[in-house]
Amino acid sequence: MANHPTGSVQTLPRTALRSDGSAADGNLGGLQGVLWDMDGTIVDTEPYWIRAEKELVESHGGTWTTEQATLLVGQALEYSAGQLQQAGVDLDVRTIIEHLTERVAADVRTEVPWRPGARELLAALRAEGVPCAMVTMSESLLAGAVAARLPEGTFSHLVTGDRVSAGKPDPEAYQLGFDLLAADHPGLSKDRVVAVEDSLPGVTSALAAGLVTLAVPHFVPLPPDDRRTDWDTLEGRTPADLAALLPGNSRSEGAGNGA
Repeated sequence: MANHPTGSVQTLPRTALRSDGSAADGNLGGLQGVLWDMDGTIVDTEPYWIRAEKELVESHGGTWTTEQATLLVGQALEYSAGQLQQAGVDLDVRTIIEHLTERVAADVRTEVPWRPGARELLAALRAEGVPCAMVTMSESLLAGAVAARLPEGTFSHLVTGDRVSAGKPDPEAYQLGFDLLAADHPGLSKDRVVAVEDSLPGVTSALAAGLVTLAVPHFVPLPPDDRRTDWDTLEGRTPADLAALLPGNSRSEGAGNGA
């Protein structure tokens, strides 16, 4: 695997930032950028993954339970493939990853299961001139299929599992996402960039990268952690709500650490 991508899947014009680093449009208290997980955060693809895993394991004579599948939520695909091998799949890791990715991407092309509020918040951030990047352990085929269903320029970069050497919970993917945005927008600071996640490997990765971290748990509950903020949903949330999570700003009503 390549350690770093040489470019992005989609690009936005560079967004002018104020002297305090905030986006050029709106009063967002210094919010400079947002890094988004995909599976479980933007789209509810976990049922697609679980179905694909179950079909593959059973086709090789094994069994695959919801409990086993739950343990893979947010994990790097190489790890997940190894678990499927232990469950009886007699294929190499690369073949397993390609099979699962193609299966889930086909489902997404048929119907995108959007998470509540995600598209609306992405659109509002774009309207405010706040740059966004996707940081996902899914591979380019699936990430591109989801990004293609959003307005052009929604994401300035896609960081995918096939473009990093270490998957979540390692911080490499989020560090790379930040570096790509920082290259486009000089002056970015990690304490002014929010990472939006749903899984424990994801929030662990974002926190380890030093980013302001928002958890919106979905498929698997998360243990409390005072270093992050938890929301029940993105529905009804605004860029100003994200800006309120930054150090020194007042937190949005209803947001709480470790809730």
